[in-house]
Amino acid sequence: MRVLVVEPERRPEVRDIDDSLEAMQEIVGGLIQPIYMDDSVTLVCNGEGRLMNLPANRGLRDKDGQICDIVVGTFFLCGAPADSDHFTSLTPEQIKRYRKQFYTPEMFWGMDGHIVCLPLEVD
Repeated sequence: MRVLVVEPERRPEVRDIDDSLEAMQEIVGGLIQPIYMDDSVTLVCNGEGRLMNLPANRGLRDKDGQICDIVVGTFFLCGAPADSDHFTSLTPEQIKRYRKQFYTPEMFWGMDGHIVCLPLEVD
């Protein structure tokens, strides 16, 4: 299964993984939690990431570009067709879209009751 893996402070990376629970858990470092995006794509992260104090990774934004949630720890994106009960490979178009969306690593901190997000430059 072809997925896009997004690690904190790193650029997204395309990987081919087994279509198994174990392979998915290995990437996220524990129990998986799917977050359904649009166009049949699912973001899979560690369901206990906040409890484990995993590092903040990327912000999820609403249609207006405002941060509505922050994903912690390593996550990956894969296909999730509506008519299927399992995950699938991303299409080349989906890889291109989500690589662009999550390309720049981000840093987060609280300031005056608000979350501040800044891009993090990496090599």
